[in-house]
Amino acid sequence: MKISAIINTFNEEKKLPRCINSLKDFVDEIVVVDMNSSDRTIKVAEELGAKVFKHDYVGYVEPARNFALRQAQGDWILLIDADEEAPEALLKDLKAIVKENKVDYVNLPRKNLIFGKWIKHSRWWPDYNVRFFRKDKVEWNNKIHSIPMTQGRGMEIPAEEKYALVHHNYQTISQYLERNDRYSSVMATELVSEGYHFSSKDLIKRPFAEFISRYYAGQGFKDGLHGLVLAILQANTEFLTYLKVWEKEKFTDQDVDFFAKTTQQSINDLFHWQGKTSSLYQKIRLKLKKSI
Repeated sequence: MKISAIINTFNEEKKLPRCINSLKDFVDEIVVVDMNSSDRTIKVAEELGAKVFKHDYVGYVEPARNFALRQAQGDWILLIDADEEAPEALLKDLKAIVKENKVDYVNLPRKNLIFGKWIKHSRWWPDYNVRFFRKDKVEWNNKIHSIPMTQGRGMEIPAEEKYALVHHNYQTISQYLERNDRYSSVMATELVSEGYHFSSKDLIKRPFAEFISRYYAGQGFKDGLHGLVLAILQANTEFLTYLKVWEKEKFTDQDVDFFAKTTQQSINDLFHWQGKTSSLYQKIRLKLKKSI
């Protein structure tokens, strides 16, 4: 059975060679779908032997993925981003899976390198994604960060470093903030299209819930300063998303009493949550105190 690698790109001339070179002797073809890059991405891809197709720039990858799937000729698809590379141990396992012919799609772990560090907590590990599958068994809808729709039988590769896709994720704060601005705009548009109307309550509730999910429930504190910074940045994405919904509604002012009421309710909810998890807070506080 033939294997195709699919890579969606936008201004990835510096990262693409590392990605493609990691796939040597594994795939039968490499399909690059470029979204109007202004650098040498297309030329680099062609020089490395990839088949290049073009797709309109839409600010995020999902709409271009299904298009890329239609261009691939392989029976199996390895979906990989330009800022990722595949380790040899993983590729050997995937070859064996194809030979055994017992499953239709495979969840792969990803090792996220963010601001120069492997993030092992904060909901960034093992960061499973459906990235290897039979061509006709997986597809995406056009929503940002959507979970793929799968058919048939699936499996997970063990969450071990040697099997993980290496994801050279955010390298600078500026890179994060640029993508943060772009993604929050897309998510705000999707919320409005789904009928959501701005509520000031969500400006407090949603970012706080995201921070708690990353830093406490996801044990982001174990990632040190990186974990704290990432939890705040992820919370800020939520804040910007709902702020941009407000912008789309022409910054409609809300009744002062309504604003006070919803804000107070949000604060009450937060204190209620904190009360239910006071033992967790106490453990974290003591851990931090001992480490200082």
